Amino acid sequence: MADALVIGANGFIGSHLVDALRADGHRVRAFDRFSSREPSFDTEGVEVVRGEFLSRADLDAAVDGMDLVFHFLSTTTPATAQNDPTLDIRTNVAQTVEMLESCAAAGVGHFYFASTGGAIYGAQDRAEYVETDPTLPVSPYAIGKLTIENYLRYFQAVRGLRSTALRISNPYGTRQHHNKKQGLIPIALRQIAGGEPIVRFGDGSMVRDYIYVNDVVRMITRMVDRPHRHDVYNLGSGRGLSVSEVLASLRRVTGVDFDELVRPVPVTFVDRVVLDIGRYTTEFGRPTFESLDDGVRATWNGILQERDSER
Repeated sequence: MADALVIGANGFIGSHLVDALRADGHRVRAFDRFSSREPSFDTEGVEVVRGEFLSRADLDAAVDGMDLVFHFLSTTTPATAQNDPTLDIRTNVAQTVEMLESCAAAGVGHFYFASTGGAIYGAQDRAEYVETDPTLPVSPYAIGKLTIENYLRYFQAVRGLRSTALRISNPYGTRQHHNKKQGLIPIALRQIAGGEPIVRFGDGSMVRDYIYVNDVVRMITRMVDRPHRHDVYNLGSGRGLSVSEVLASLRRVTGVDFDELVRPVPVTFVDRVVLDIGRYTTEFGRPTFESLDDGVRATWNGILQERDSER
């Protein structure tokens, strides 16, 4: 079993990853600010480290003695990165390079990076995207992710730091923080819970590859302690769903016939992104996936429980 560090351990995917790594018997160190609330993960026996991602000293201390480092923290969202591209460069990109320096100096065995499997490919009118397709991002958020992927290759070549970029599609599920305002499903469910209309971009035909958070975490943990043939993997369901199909699921699960406010599609949005996960399946086996309705139901129940606890 390995000593594993999760950066962003109190976040959406990070907290689920902490639980899954502990369930597999790994020794887990959880790094985050933990400033506004207690840890989101459920597992006991986790070493909680409160620190600032933007502090090199905190990162040096966090990565010390670790076999595995999972970088699942982002200081921006697609929206905030677009509003201020330099913020993403100054914080996400620059500080991740600092962390890679820390990991190389500490002798970390393997570094896993949560990249993006959507906007990183850009608009190429393909039915599905494979890892060897060109990367043509136009959004600052995705440009930053691709820049970090290239730095991973640099550190592997020059410093011997083994690394893997995980191009995750559109994850959704419990523990998505309401202040992040990222992802159609959690945003729409919170609007429904608040009795508000749903904001829909375009005519509802835009297609994405949605994956429930527990499914993507299982895909990640299955990779640990196994040899990797490649340094980049698509992680998704391999199935495309339109916005209209997702909204229909939300109506079925919640029982609410909500109104829709139609807005123009932002110019940085890609019309269709579905990931080919054949590379992952060949090496690590065929994943199992939650149905959309079941995943939405779990997310909806989590939001309702969170709302009730705040009253």
